[in-house]
Amino acid sequence: MPFLKGQEHHTIDNKGRVNIPAKMRKSVSPDANDTFVITRSVDKCIEAYPLDEWRKKEARFEKLNQYNTRNRNFLRKVLMWSEEVVLDGQQRITIPKKLLEFANITSKVISVGMGDHIEIWDPVEFNKKMEEDEEPYEVVAELVMAPEHISNLNV
Repeated sequence: MPFLKGQEHHTIDNKGRVNIPAKMRKSVSPDANDTFVITRSVDKCIEAYPLDEWRKKEARFEKLNQYNTRNRNFLRKVLMWSEEVVLDGQQRITIPKKLLEFANITSKVISVGMGDHIEIWDPVEFNKKMEEDEEPYEVVAELVMAPEHISNLNV
């Protein structure tokens, strides 16, 4: 599994194309075939999954009972926003207008590595989200990384 990390600031051109940062591209498996699936996040940003990582999500989606209303609504919402995009010669992906509008992206972006995917944010939205965090980093780190918490995760 790739482990995408770090952050990069880029501009987005008038055709909706944005660079995938070189340091992040190096972590992407050749199995992704220079292809990403982009979709809306639960936050006000866009998520870009290397194709091989997205296929793992699809495997989980296939197990959901579509006769369950919550599952069906979730699948509808995540899949209606999803698009498969391929890196062009300049290592850019084209983000559809509907996703750019959802994330309030106009000219500048911050790409943030999130392990198995990249978040693409409008800088203003990103800063708002970071300021909204109510708990200090130290408190969150202690809670999330506590041995008893990690051992309870289905990893």
